[in-house]
Amino acid sequence: MGRTSDARNKILEAARTLFEQRGYSALGVAEICAAAGVPKGSFYYFFESKQALALTVIDDHWAAQRAQWEAVLRADGDPLERLRDLFAATEDVQQSAKRDSGRVVGCLFGNLALEVSNQAEEIRARLQEIFDAQIDLIEQVVLEAKERGEAGADVDARDAARSIVAQIEGRVLLAKLLNDPAQLDTLWRNALDLLQARSPAAR
Repeated sequence: MGRTSDARNKILEAARTLFEQRGYSALGVAEICAAAGVPKGSFYYFFESKQALALTVIDDHWAAQRAQWEAVLRADGDPLERLRDLFAATEDVQQSAKRDSGRVVGCLFGNLALEVSNQAEEIRARLQEIFDAQIDLIEQVVLEAKERGEAGADVDARDAARSIVAQIEGRVLLAKLLNDPAQLDTLWRNALDLLQARSPAAR
């Protein structure tokens, strides 16, 4: 059982790395198995198709990312500081990837959305659910900031949360294009403008 579990984990890890580096469409099952160091037969023992593998990679990645987002956004303290901490954590992920591989890898979800949303409906639908869940988490922080008078009373919390997620994705995409994690530095300033808010330090 241990070796079987190891094979599955190796396939998942290899697929995640290859999806980040190469994308989805250009990869074949044989290449994923070669990178994982497992026989091709092992792949079909665990996954019925490359799409099924991609959905598992997406779900595993979201489980880890959601835990991180919830730990940051549901922590104690000022809601806007928590939002700033999320931006810092997002930049740290890209900084770490660049240190490890020399390249900014971007966002797995954003990369796949751009590549396959018009080709694989099941993947598109799952990615939409994830982005909606991200918006839900940020919306709660925005609502709390409004209740405390730290964000503008006229700010639409849902729309603002959607715009913040879109800014994160757009800035991560730009960071990948330019291979420059510092492109994420503007997220905090843009969010304050969007929320009609001052930074906690200024208050």
